Amino acid sequence: MSGSNDHVGPGSGVLDGLVTAGLDADGTVLRWSRAAAELVGFEAREVCGHSIRDFVGDGGDPGALFGRVRLNRRGGGGIEVDYRVFPLADCDEVLVVAAPVRGFDDRALGAAMARALFAQDAIGASVHGLDLSLLRANGFPAMLGAPAVRPGSRLRDILVAEDAEDIEESLRQVLESGEPLVGNELRIRSRWAPDRERFFRMSAVRLEDEQGRPAGAAAVFTYPTRQRRARSHLDLLREAAIKVGGSLDVRRTAQDLAESVCPGLGDLGAVDLAEAVLSGDEPPHWSGGGDLHLRTVASATGEFPGRIRPDEPLPPFPDHADLRNLQRGETLAMTRAEFEAALDDPELVEILAPEEWYSVVIAPLYARGFVLGNLQVWRITDPEPFTREDIDLVTQIASQGALAIDNARRYTREHRAAVALQQRLLPRATTDTPAAETAGLYRPAGGGAEIGGDWFDAIPLPSLRLALVVGDVAGHGLHATATMGRLRAAIHTLADLEPDPGELLTRVDALVQRLAHEAPVELRDTVSATCLYAVYDPVTCQCAFASAGQTAPVVLRPDGTRQEIRIAPGPPLGVGGMPFEVSTVEVEPGSLIALYTKGMVAGDGRDPDEGLSLLTDSLSAHIRRKTPLDLMGAAVLGDLGLKPGREDVTLLLARTRAVPGDHIAHWEFPADLTVVGEAREKITRQLADWGLDELAFTTELVVSELVTNAVRYAGGPVSLRLIREDVLVCEVTDPSNTQPRLRRARTTDEGGRGLFLVAQLTTRWGCRYGQTGKTIWTEQPLDAKDEH
Repeated sequence: MSGSNDHVGPGSGVLDGLVTAGLDADGTVLRWSRAAAELVGFEAREVCGHSIRDFVGDGGDPGALFGRVRLNRRGGGGIEVDYRVFPLADCDEVLVVAAPVRGFDDRALGAAMARALFAQDAIGASVHGLDLSLLRANGFPAMLGAPAVRPGSRLRDILVAEDAEDIEESLRQVLESGEPLVGNELRIRSRWAPDRERFFRMSAVRLEDEQGRPAGAAAVFTYPTRQRRARSHLDLLREAAIKVGGSLDVRRTAQDLAESVCPGLGDLGAVDLAEAVLSGDEPPHWSGGGDLHLRTVASATGEFPGRIRPDEPLPPFPDHADLRNLQRGETLAMTRAEFEAALDDPELVEILAPEEWYSVVIAPLYARGFVLGNLQVWRITDPEPFTREDIDLVTQIASQGALAIDNARRYTREHRAAVALQQRLLPRATTDTPAAETAGLYRPAGGGAEIGGDWFDAIPLPSLRLALVVGDVAGHGLHATATMGRLRAAIHTLADLEPDPGELLTRVDALVQRLAHEAPVELRDTVSATCLYAVYDPVTCQCAFASAGQTAPVVLRPDGTRQEIRIAPGPPLGVGGMPFEVSTVEVEPGSLIALYTKGMVAGDGRDPDEGLSLLTDSLSAHIRRKTPLDLMGAAVLGDLGLKPGREDVTLLLARTRAVPGDHIAHWEFPADLTVVGEAREKITRQLADWGLDELAFTTELVVSELVTNAVRYAGGPVSLRLIREDVLVCEVTDPSNTQPRLRRARTTDEGGRGLFLVAQLTTRWGCRYGQTGKTIWTEQPLDAKDEH
């Protein structure tokens, strides 16, 4: 190398021209001290990212561990420096210390190196006494966002106790053995941000006095290499991919997203969402400032930026180029000064930003052409600015989160539609009939499960009877809901024909088989349902049950004790080829009949037998407490601790009643037309006893026609029964299975007008069939003033 006239004069201090730089394995400049910039005239922004060879003149070997080279200076010329390279163990970065060519003694060189280390903040340095108290520290506290330390402090004053103890133990070993510690990797957490982990490499040596006696320890702390940072970023990205998207709840997904960036990238993560997204709708296209209808819905730490409260609408924003860039899908990284300048409103800054902070990254949640909201990462205790790699990582995590939130939003919309459809298809929650008081409860599945096909029904039947139904269509979603609606309509239609429960389920089974045949081939195996159908008769106080894959109901007597009900469940609807057995039991008036679907007893992974026992105990307790029936279902859910899970929950409660014996009259007649007059006389006397004389004329005509037809066409014996409740029921039973038909007689016909006349004199009439024979029934209304 050629000499240079631009060296430091003899009157200069030892460290006046000392420079430091950080290089990677390829010689690329990573750090450039202020002294280096002053020496050669090139600022750090002009040097970092370039090879050191671009600034070294001809001659010399800048790749050697020590030596002399000529550095180029701005404006021409150069300066010769002696340098030394200090490799850092297990990483690609090296520390270079250089000084203009001049004479050094060991003391001066040591002082120069010490001053160089303590004069910059890219590398942390600390000197400890024999008791490991801090004699001097520079750079290291600032790296952690901690205030400067006073001489005599201990590491535990700035670090979490566990981390401070680990470092002191390493320094203690250096003091005792004299062996240097090189490149030891540490996890360090400051007391001001204990949830945020930082990783450093620490090298340490023992300090000795002139007699070689231990005098303390010195340590150097460096940031991880780029490879370490890259691995850390990959770990964060992988963890975010696993964590975010596991729920189909919009708020839960937003919370997972906020937690995925803290403490790995910042001290506070928050998510703003458009109000429309929270209800499942698409957000409007934003352009410029104004009221953007945003709400902050999630925070990683539970504390929200500024004066924001959860779910409060954010104030209007001023129009700004950065805001428009954000609305176009670009990520913003801003220092505090840049953020305040963009808003240009101190009050708005207080509302939106933490009280103390250094920098923020705001990434839009952009999916399918819509900006759903934004993800914010705030650095409050860490003065280190966000790197390009940090910003790119936040952008990637926000992109993943946006897709997950959009999936949850669309699920919310579909789930809301399915629930609305389900609720519209279900009957009224409560009914009050002469047979029973009923209360139904339906709660849709939650936790990411689609709406199911559960339903309940209480169907009033002729002769004051009541049909009770619960069912569960296989599968979830709108398909299951639509199938449920078709089955419910079919059961209503069949119930009016009054078959016994087993016959009704057989007919519904055939319907489900047809529905399966109509379904696409890949879905045919999934078209099925379970159903329990029961008919309660308040006159006989008997209840007939038939089951297609549903478990037996719970029947509790008025005192809360359980009545054992044994039924033989048939196969689920849609299997075909198997009968449905009917079980008939006596039910004491005032008893509680509870029909339910499996979500009621097998929710949350609970054993069904255990769930049934808990359900029975809860119902029994509420009977003794006299809990109103319309409140009992919700109270039972609370007792069982059932949270929305993968299954719908359906419960139908019916408190039975009985028609008083003095409200029923019954007669038997032989097959002789002379009994028609006798039947009329008995009807007239009975109505007079009930105070219903005004119904005598029409009832006589109805009875006369029905008994005459029974005697003439069916034979005997003929049974006549009157039931008085909210309506007057008249029943005529004969041994024939012939279907009565209503027809319009011609003027020349001598007969055929009987059923037509009956239909005109009553509000409704019909026919049902038993094991032998049939029963024709009619109903006539009773005025409120005539009821007793």
